[in-house]
Amino acid sequence: MASLSAGARQWIGLHCGYLDGTSGRAELPVTPRVKALLQLALLRRCWALAAPADPDLAPVAETVDQVWRDPDHPRLLTVEPRYARQFQLMHGALAPPGLATDGPHRAALAEATAGDLLTPRRKSPYLHLETRYYAELAAVPHRLLDYPELYRISRLAQHADGRPAAELDVCNVTHTVFHLADFGFRGPGLEAADLAHARDRVERLTEESVRRGEWDLTGKLLLAQHCLGLDPLSTPSGAAGLRLLAEAQSPDGAVPGRSATDRAAAGATPVEFFRKSYQSTLVVALATVIILRRNRADGPSGTAVAAPAQAGAR
Repeated sequence: MASLSAGARQWIGLHCGYLDGTSGRAELPVTPRVKALLQLALLRRCWALAAPADPDLAPVAETVDQVWRDPDHPRLLTVEPRYARQFQLMHGALAPPGLATDGPHRAALAEATAGDLLTPRRKSPYLHLETRYYAELAAVPHRLLDYPELYRISRLAQHADGRPAAELDVCNVTHTVFHLADFGFRGPGLEAADLAHARDRVERLTEESVRRGEWDLTGKLLLAQHCLGLDPLSTPSGAAGLRLLAEAQSPDGAVPGRSATDRAAAGATPVEFFRKSYQSTLVVALATVIILRRNRADGPSGTAVAAPAQAGAR
C-alpha cells in the first residue's frame, strides 16, 4: 500500500496544476473541471490532516490555494444550474485554512445558503447527508437531520438482509460512509447492529468490484472499510482490492482508468490520459494517505484521534 500510495500521490502532485493552467482551462469542459478541483480540495484537506509534513502535498495545496484565491472562479460554480448551490457550498466548505474567514468563496457560500438548501425540503437521503456534511464543514447554521437519522433512511441502512449486494450503488454507499465518518477522521457513530450491517455490505461490494476489475470503486470501498473500523489490509476483500490496484498502477503512478475495461488506450494523448486517469488516481491517493496515517496523540483540532476498531467476527 505504501508503494501504491506514493505513486498515486506523486502523479497527482505532478499533474494537478493542469486543472488551473492555460491548457486545462482550454481543453477541459467547465463543469468536469470544477468537479475535479473540488475533489482536489477534498484531497488536500484529508492529506493535510493525515500527513501534514508530506512534501508531495505541496503542489496540491498550491493549486487549491491559487484556485480559491481567484475572484473569477466562483462564477464557474454556477455554469450548470442544477449543481450550482451544492458546488457553492462545497467550495466554501473546502477553502484552504488561510482563507477560512476571507476570500472569494465567502460570497459563493453566502449565496448558496441564502435559500432553503440547508433545510430538509425535497432532498434525497444521500443529498441530505452530503449537504449536512459540507454545511458542518463550512460551520454554517442549518436545519438538517442529524447523522443517526440520516443513516437510518439511507439506501445502505434500508438494504434488506438476503438481497443481492449488486442492488446497491457503490458511490452512494461509500459516500454515505465517508460523510458519516468524516473520511475516517471520526467514528461513523453507528450502533453495533448497524455497524455490522454496513461492514457486511461494504465487504460484499468490495468482493464484487474486485471481481469486475473496477479500480475506482475498489479504491472507494477500501477507504469505506477503513471508515467502518475494518483493516482493509487484513480483510480478504481488502487485500484482493489492494492487489488489483497495485497491478493496475502504471509505472508513473497513475491508475489509468476507472476499470480494466475502461483504461486509457495505448495511443491516448496526454489530455485523454489525464481525463481517464485523474479520478481513479485521486481516489487511490485519498484512500491510501488516510489508511496509512499514523495514529497521533493530538488530532487536527487538538482532540485525541482514536485508532480504528478492528474487525470482529462477522
